[in-house]
Amino acid sequence: MKNDNFFERVYEVTKLVPHGRVTSYGAIAKCIGSPGASRMVGWALNNCHAHEQPIPAHRVVNRKGFLTGKHHFRHPDLMQELLESEGIRVENDCVADFMKLFWDPSSELV
Repeated sequence: MKNDNFFERVYEVTKLVPHGRVTSYGAIAKCIGSPGASRMVGWALNNCHAHEQPIPAHRVVNRKGFLTGKHHFRHPDLMQELLESEGIRVENDCVADFMKLFWDPSSELV
C-alpha cells in the first residue's frame, strides 16, 4: 500500500471488496500490514461516512461473519439490508455461508 494514512489504506482495501462478497476487520488489518489492528479498522470504518467517495463498509464483518458494526449505520437494519440487496443472506445478524462468501484481500490482491 502506497498510502501512509491508516484510515485511507483501510478505505482503499474496503473499496475493493467485490459486490456480493464480505471480508473481515482482521483480514483488512493483515492486508495493510497491521495485523492485530482489527479494532482500529472498525474505528476507521465507523468514520468512513465523512469520506469523499462511498466506502462499502457494510461488506466488512467480524471474523465469524457477525454484523458487529451494524449500529454504526443510520439505522441498525441498514447493514443487513445493504448486504441482502447484494444477494447475501443474513440470519440472526450473521452472514450465512460466510466462508463461501469470504474475500481475503491478502490472497486476492497479490
